[in-house]
Amino acid sequence: MAHTHHHHSLDDLNETQKRVHRILCSAQNPLSAYEVLDKMRAKGSVTPPTVYRSLDKLIEKGLAHRLESLNAYVACKHPHDHQDMAAFAICESCGLVKEFTDPHISERLSHWSDDHAFSAKKVTVEIRGLCDTCKK
Repeated sequence: MAHTHHHHSLDDLNETQKRVHRILCSAQNPLSAYEVLDKMRAKGSVTPPTVYRSLDKLIEKGLAHRLESLNAYVACKHPHDHQDMAAFAICESCGLVKEFTDPHISERLSHWSDDHAFSAKKVTVEIRGLCDTCKK
């Protein structure tokens, strides 16, 4: 076995999980679990529970995010610490999604959590609106 450079623990994923990850990576927009399933099926049979489990696994590893408001999944564009929040700007017109991180927002949220003795496990910020192109 040739040793590959560790980039964000893709190595300990099984084949299905890797395929799900590849599908999310090559998608232009967030995909619903159903769309992921559809694309998986194009290359052989697969069951919904397997796909859901794979998506959960990717999220757990920080390789993907679930957008609650869209009920859809995206590959994480830049590996960040689990401490960092993931923020997404979602265009309601064309569906474009931009992932970004903002230390100021993270900081404000962690201050709030501290002040309220709340222990935040995972923060996903979703901003919905119109992208530059759709605004024009």
